[in-house]
Amino acid sequence: MRNFLNLKDIPSRDLKKILADAKKRKSLRKKLDNLEVDKGAPLRGKLLIQMFEKSSLRTRLSFYLAIKQLGGSTLTLRPDELHLSKDGESIQDTAKILSNFGSAFMLRTDNDKKLEEFKKYLSIPIINGLSPSSHPTQILSDIFTVEEIKKKPISSLNITWIGDFNNVLNSLIAASIKFSFKLNIGCPTKYKPSKKMIKYIENNKNKILIFDDAKKAVKGADVIFSDKVISMNDKVNKLKKLNQFKKFKINKKLMSLAKKDCIFLHCLPRGKEVDDNVFLSKQSKVWQQALNRVHVQKSILLYCLGKLR
Repeated sequence: MRNFLNLKDIPSRDLKKILADAKKRKSLRKKLDNLEVDKGAPLRGKLLIQMFEKSSLRTRLSFYLAIKQLGGSTLTLRPDELHLSKDGESIQDTAKILSNFGSAFMLRTDNDKKLEEFKKYLSIPIINGLSPSSHPTQILSDIFTVEEIKKKPISSLNITWIGDFNNVLNSLIAASIKFSFKLNIGCPTKYKPSKKMIKYIENNKNKILIFDDAKKAVKGADVIFSDKVISMNDKVNKLKKLNQFKKFKINKKLMSLAKKDCIFLHCLPRGKEVDDNVFLSKQSKVWQQALNRVHVQKSILLYCLGKLR
């Protein structure tokens, strides 16, 4: 049994094995409809239990299809329906019930400690569908998309992030270290990575550079990543924050400073951090990026359940 909580805690060889499996599985599904099951139905009889404490569209849909295509089934729980939220049932007791009924548990939460506590008491794998400090399934899928489009390992590419320091960037930094790719981060000084994250970067001696100038950050980029500047539950003065990111808006002029074949990726939902003429352009691969969540998460499920071939 393996958990999937943070990229930094998973061996590079395992992450690469997941991506290799996802590539094979996607190629075998070219003529299959969404709900048709993969040959051999490797997770037949398995139940994925999902719980969402935060809004979700892509994670919810992609995990639903992932387990279905592997021959298993899914049950989605709402926190407000459980005794855990209403009557104060402990995580320990809740985890025992989940372990008795399910094969794996996917949690999208606003509390990192809750993930760790569930991990402590579950006897089935737990997958992080998003937490305040990490979004590992998103970033591993993004690496899959980059390599699929560029047709080369991400280690040979220049990656740029333009935007706020958040859970997605945390996972992208961890991925940069695991996959050894160059990463430029462009953000206002006030919104640069935390001291703890900077220390993590320094300890791993990776090629991660931080710029307070978006133009410098995108120079020579093969891929530009971004995320919504005003994140879910972001308790800030929104107008003030948007104004601070005004010079970091991704537009055609900024994209022109990257390589000619540079692509744009965004984990969605989008906000005002990107112009329509970039988001809806041929350089934007956001729909392919979103769809690839299904294929990578299938291989993550197989990895967690010891079925990865």
